[in-house]
Amino acid sequence: MTKLLYGAALAALALAAPGAAAAQRGGSAPEILVVDIGRISTECNACRTAAASLQSQTAALQQRQQQLAQQLQTAQGPIEASINALAGKQPDAALQTRIRAFETQRNTAAQEIQSRGQQIESIGANVNVQIDTRLRAIMEQIRAQHNAMVVVAKGATWASNPAADVTNEALAALNQQLPSVSLTPLPQAAQPAQPQGR
Repeated sequence: MTKLLYGAALAALALAAPGAAAAQRGGSAPEILVVDIGRISTECNACRTAAASLQSQTAALQQRQQQLAQQLQTAQGPIEASINALAGKQPDAALQTRIRAFETQRNTAAQEIQSRGQQIESIGANVNVQIDTRLRAIMEQIRAQHNAMVVVAKGATWASNPAADVTNEALAALNQQLPSVSLTPLPQAAQPAQPQGR
């Protein structure tokens, strides 16, 4: 019996709380606003410009990777033929020098591709940080202007009232406040000091 009364009291509080919150906030303002982050990330001006630049850099990296692979394949063929001609004998000093030069060329190519790939990833991360930082501030302004309690991503909701959707408002504000972003890598964090040996 006590559990039943306790449950009924909780249910009554849960039903009364939204009405009380709406009365405190002014009545008709929605408690929860919804924003379509996916739409903003594809439609904002800075987002589109950054995405085009990153796609271009990624395509250039893939082209460079193919170019280096062809160069390595061209250099590797004669070395393999020379090694096969030895029929198991040790290569002479000249062939060993060619083998070492090829290995250096291969390692240099791998480092170049890895470095450029990491740079593109870092630029993408920096773009995301800039957009996310500005969008969070904009969403807080919109939440306060609408006197709402919270803003949630549209993808995290099952259903919502179209009147609660503030995507157009957020998109317009983002385009105005962040017309472009810096297409540079993230700043390097200070390297932690190496621990002293024991």
